[in-house]
Amino acid sequence: MEFFRIRRDIPFMRHALAFNVVSLITFLLAVTFLFTRGLHFSIEFTGGTVMEVSYPQAAELGKIRSTVEGLGFTDSLVQNFGTARDVMIRLALRKGESSARQSENVMAALKAADPQVELRRVEFVGPQVGSELATDGAMALLFVIVGIVLYLAIRFEWKFAVAAIVANLHDVIIILGFFAFFQWEFSLSVLAAVLAVLGYSVNESVVIFDRVREKFRERAAKGMPTPQVLDHAITSTISRTIITHGCTQMMVLSMLLFGGPTLHYFALALTIGILFGIYSSVFVAAAVAMWLGVKREDLVKPAKKKDEGQPELP
Repeated sequence: MEFFRIRRDIPFMRHALAFNVVSLITFLLAVTFLFTRGLHFSIEFTGGTVMEVSYPQAAELGKIRSTVEGLGFTDSLVQNFGTARDVMIRLALRKGESSARQSENVMAALKAADPQVELRRVEFVGPQVGSELATDGAMALLFVIVGIVLYLAIRFEWKFAVAAIVANLHDVIIILGFFAFFQWEFSLSVLAAVLAVLGYSVNESVVIFDRVREKFRERAAKGMPTPQVLDHAITSTISRTIITHGCTQMMVLSMLLFGGPTLHYFALALTIGILFGIYSSVFVAAAVAMWLGVKREDLVKPAKKKDEGQPELP
């Protein structure tokens, strides 16, 4: 399906060096922010108190959130749990205050606002559990990266695998850099968004690489320089890119604008990842593959002669 078709190839690779200088600067800034400012981890990683309360009617999350923040818990998370009447409240640890004391203060404030509220359960998430979650999340990220590299190396060629993983890590580091610079809360849902961006970004690279392989296999493309083949592959997939990413971005923006605080940072990470995923697939993955020296012979192996009188196929 295509909305339009560009007849003349756009010379993307002609400007690849300039765009990759911009990418390198952005990447280095993101790494700098990660080392200097660090990530603002949620209580899922740092530990804290989890409370579950219930109301006889649909809970007013905005009012509950204001009440909790009024006690000084600015990093708290308030969201529905199961039904509209059940609410889960996550409180970060504070020095000099026990988990039991935190829950008592919050319940006293909630009962003052609505005497019918009931406390269902209170749990303490220790820092050890948070450390294990962080380790497991890092391992999940590593396994995804290794799996992508192996998949692309088998399906295409190792140069494409290296190019794609460089582009994917570019996207991930920039997302983390945004969260470090603005000190947005980094939670398990944001980690899930980062993993989703990895798969989403590599899908765009695979589409372009597949078109490159098809072009190299055409007889008319024999002798065509690699930058020209890459320009053709990217140009011929622009319509598909606009349709796919446009539809996905509309869905993600709807979560960002109307999903509330629970989905805000999840949708924000996806928004950044999708935008940079399009950019990196064109100006990072394709350019790195070109600089690694990918050529027709890497993807199209000459067929063996059946007999001496039969010409060799391209």
